[in-house]
Amino acid sequence: MKKSTRAAVSAACVAAMALTVGSSAFAEEAKTLKVAMECGYAPYNWTQPDDSNGAVQIADSSEYAYGYDVMMAKHICEELGYELQIVKMDWDSLVPAVVSGTVDCVIAGQSITAEREEVVDFSMPYYYASIITLTKADSAYADAASVADLAGATCTSQLNTVWYDTCLPQIPDAEILPAQESAPAMLVALEADKCDLVVTDQPTGLAACVAYPDFKLLDFSDTDGAFEVSEEEINIGISMQKGNTKLQEEINSVLEKMTPEDYTKMMDEAISVQPLSDAE
Repeated sequence: MKKSTRAAVSAACVAAMALTVGSSAFAEEAKTLKVAMECGYAPYNWTQPDDSNGAVQIADSSEYAYGYDVMMAKHICEELGYELQIVKMDWDSLVPAVVSGTVDCVIAGQSITAEREEVVDFSMPYYYASIITLTKADSAYADAASVADLAGATCTSQLNTVWYDTCLPQIPDAEILPAQESAPAMLVALEADKCDLVVTDQPTGLAACVAYPDFKLLDFSDTDGAFEVSEEEINIGISMQKGNTKLQEEINSVLEKMTPEDYTKMMDEAISVQPLSDAE
């Protein structure tokens, strides 16, 4: 009887240990992926007051983030078994946050440039964004068919982007105003007639035209009059700490299963549900 009792107790202990080990393993598997973004760059990401459409609460905030980047982050976390945490940061703070390890990665519409690759690693592209120009429908540049046709324009774009650093200088005799701190600020400058035009990427331009019906999108892509940019400057990637090959391989394992059609469908959805006040 004692032997049987001892055996039962022993079996119970083994079972308890197995449950404990199993619980620990599950807890270990349920890791959190800290993803940084501006939460102010529609349609890639924006801030909203509630969780409508599947928005995710921003860390240390009562507000929520949504947009293409959040949708992509959710998809990656669901595929990899991570809990998602959105961290809201200014554009210029994103790369330093990855470098320091404050966040795991940045999903924020970043171009995969050689300059950035000196300090961070990137995933394979999660979007391919052609470069476009926005102007007012009644402006002197509304019928421009090439970069050359933008000659003499007063223009601006977002700080530390290929749009500002690479594209604006290609406009002949352009009056280039100081860079704007954010995409919404850039759009406000155009709406307020502080400039004739701004240069940005296609998703941002499409979203802006929904928010500002008096804007006109000019796309010179695939013509002789297009902006001269390298492929790296229109490939949008997810940045992470240099040498974090584990996370890089995990994220790439998800992205390599997606098609351009998947990206387009997701972006179209983001544009359709963006808050129209986001760029105001």
